[in-house]
Amino acid sequence: MIIVLKRNATKEKIEELKGQLMQQGVAVNTWVGQHETVLGLIGDTTAIDIDYIGAQDIVESVKRVQEPYKKANRKFHPSNTVITLPSGEKIGDGELVLMAGPCSVESKEQIIEVAIRIKKAGAKFLRGGAFKPRTSPYSFQGLHEDGIELLLAAKKETGLPIVTEIMSKEDIHLFKDVDIIQVGARNMQNFELLKELGKLEKPILLKRGLANTIEEFLMSAEYILAGGNEQVILCERGIRTFETYTRNTMDISAVPILKKLSHLPIIVDPSHAAGIPWLVEPLAMAGVATGADGIMIEVHNNPKKALSDGAQSLTPDQFDEIAKRIFKAKKAFDSCKKN
Repeated sequence: MIIVLKRNATKEKIEELKGQLMQQGVAVNTWVGQHETVLGLIGDTTAIDIDYIGAQDIVESVKRVQEPYKKANRKFHPSNTVITLPSGEKIGDGELVLMAGPCSVESKEQIIEVAIRIKKAGAKFLRGGAFKPRTSPYSFQGLHEDGIELLLAAKKETGLPIVTEIMSKEDIHLFKDVDIIQVGARNMQNFELLKELGKLEKPILLKRGLANTIEEFLMSAEYILAGGNEQVILCERGIRTFETYTRNTMDISAVPILKKLSHLPIIVDPSHAAGIPWLVEPLAMAGVATGADGIMIEVHNNPKKALSDGAQSLTPDQFDEIAKRIFKAKKAFDSCKKN
């Protein structure tokens, strides 16, 4: 249930109403916007009398919300959430951010070389895998803690905040210096991990599962938000369909849908969606056109010798050119919106 309050509602009256509501066994979230204040009720609201609430002199309107996700719901939080990192970078403020880097961190020389190149091309975040979930137990699984240390070395060299994936709640202590913790597609419904990440004060980049619906995706975000961590970034990275030409099928419609349903920022990952280097650019452009807040692209200094996902990685030179066109496209679409 959401309650929109009148502009002249005083703090005393608001607190009095919230107290009455909490006495009926529900939690009350307060969102204070530029023009209105919204109370979001979470819990069993079946016994709450809508007519009684609507008759209060400070209440503008009241209605029930059917969606099971509450904290991720735009109805509860009308304005966009903007993630601000301690270093000053923002995600969700209307600008387009690029996250780039190799699928796996392989060596200090590799990750620093890539970091320098992507920063020069305009990327704001360095992504790289230290822990790698792989289909085959015989494939390269990442450098683990050493991989995180190499990412931090690249951050020290370039100043780029780092994004890397976590696989187990037991490893959370290793991520204390990581700027954005990524939850991969395979762990989207690892609810015990999501609960623990909800206790952190750190941005979480949540990737959509291979075969999950948009509602399931938002419910996973809800786990993190319900724990108290409001810094959640959604990532559409393609879903599994009957099509075999591409690695996954990019659900580009998910971007505007998620923008409508939720206030959380959204990025797209065309590299994992396509699995084919030449498809990265058109899918990235589609992400820009549909309003994504960022694009994540795999970049490797030598894709042919990459220890994981080399087939879908761009070279730094290719990333340079694609980044230029992505920023031009963003500028053009923003201009169209204004006109």
